[in-house]
Amino acid sequence: MAKTDPRTVASLLREYAQRASMRGDNPYRIKAYLRAADSLTALSQPLDRIIAAGALTTIPGIGDAIADIVTKLYQTGTHPSLEKLREDVPAGVMELFAIPGLRPDKILKLHQALGVNSLAELEAAAREDRIRPVKGLGAALQTKLLQNLAIVRSGETQLHLHKAAALLEHAVISVKQQHPEFSRVEIAGDFRRGCELVSDFALVAQARKSTGIEDTTLRLVVTDRKHFGARMLEATGSADHLEQLKTFAADKGFTLNADGLHRGRKLIASATEEEIYQALDLQFIEPELREGRDEIERAAKQKLPALVRDEDLHGILHSHTTASDGTETLEAMAEATRKRGFEYYGVADHSQSAHYAGGLSLQEIAEQHREADRLNKAYNGKFRILKGIEADILADGSLDYPNHILEQFDFVVASVHSRFNLPKKEQTERIIQAIGNPRTTIIGHMTGRQLLRRPGYDLDVDKVLKACAKHGVAVEINAHPWRLDLDWRWHQKALDHGCIFSINPDAHSIRELDHMHWGVEMARKGGVPAKRVLNAMRLTTILAHLARRRQTS
Repeated sequence: MAKTDPRTVASLLREYAQRASMRGDNPYRIKAYLRAADSLTALSQPLDRIIAAGALTTIPGIGDAIADIVTKLYQTGTHPSLEKLREDVPAGVMELFAIPGLRPDKILKLHQALGVNSLAELEAAAREDRIRPVKGLGAALQTKLLQNLAIVRSGETQLHLHKAAALLEHAVISVKQQHPEFSRVEIAGDFRRGCELVSDFALVAQARKSTGIEDTTLRLVVTDRKHFGARMLEATGSADHLEQLKTFAADKGFTLNADGLHRGRKLIASATEEEIYQALDLQFIEPELREGRDEIERAAKQKLPALVRDEDLHGILHSHTTASDGTETLEAMAEATRKRGFEYYGVADHSQSAHYAGGLSLQEIAEQHREADRLNKAYNGKFRILKGIEADILADGSLDYPNHILEQFDFVVASVHSRFNLPKKEQTERIIQAIGNPRTTIIGHMTGRQLLRRPGYDLDVDKVLKACAKHGVAVEINAHPWRLDLDWRWHQKALDHGCIFSINPDAHSIRELDHMHWGVEMARKGGVPAKRVLNAMRLTTILAHLARRRQTS
């Protein structure tokens, strides 16, 4: 029997997990299956070779039990337990797992109560108002399904940045171990371009000679030193950028292909990307900007900005502690921030209306401020805790807490956490009203999107950005990899309007402080320079900035 290819094995393992979840199996086991399926989409060597070497358990997320399942799936294209699970519901029901946020128990209910066996049947049931009257489903779910059907996508191997990073870092290590003759291994593809969702798992390796591409789920390009830059450029993309770059080169009398930049038969540049852009009289175009927008035109005029870098940021704003829904104390979060080399930590726990997140009462605010004062005294000016709050924007656009309470904070992050489904005009006016409040410092996760989970709410983003520029309110680039909001495609418009940004981790744990990097990636992709980032200010500068805002409020 022909062996099953790795992507099919990953798909079967994902199906195994999904069917088991509908039976109510252990959720931790389900997550382990799904993580293993993700890992199979970025293998650095052929699956048959890994199995033959008994090395499946070296892949992230695969232990002995899952290794046995993967081996059986690879060898036979199925598994006895999977076949038994398939007796419960038809294959078409699995399509419903593509709907963001639709839980397995709801999928089963839709199948059993309404006979829904596919995405098409689900959409029909929702549009015909058949979901609303069913106990356990209801009107809210029906509305949510109609919204989320619009963002269903076929690319099931798309991963959030942080998940793709773990797989690609493992792949680099594996390739180096398997091929000690490779002098260099670099990540390419859409991850290198800082795309918020990653599907092109690509590496470029340098060897003594080019050997082509191995047949793995990972795209591994092997080239020599002479052509490394050209291959890296090609493997990074995007397709639109490369097409426009080739046209630009042709207009100048060159030919650009995967081997490098040529004039006639003569190779002009290929060893580095910098040489290729320089030979075309272009400013170097950072990978994050290579999306086929206007980057080549701007590079020709030497007008590309110096993009913000991780090391440009001097503090963290918008982070949570155990006072609301975080997992660590204020002292622990502040100390972890200090040890990461930052100069200040801005705590911004949830406000009182956020009952679901343990929003702070007035007494709890006073207690947190006393604790911040105690810690700041111990830091003796070498580090600073900034007293902030993430204040809910209420339905009428007012902020949670009266103004005399808001005045007690160093900064205020104003965010929407309810009433996502307001009409576009009302939602826009609601947020603009909050921006106009002189106590507002930052507008948090502006559109409320969650990648692969839910779309942002209906909003006139351009009007909101103009309001932020008018009132000097920073636009948050929420660095949590599930959000990455505001979408980088709006960043240039915000810059043109005169907005400043704040790159915030929205951290609820010490580990999540490191999400800052993904926010920087989004800012870079949007063309944001450090001088337009609030928390690129040094401690003394941001203290003066915040003091001025409080004085004029």
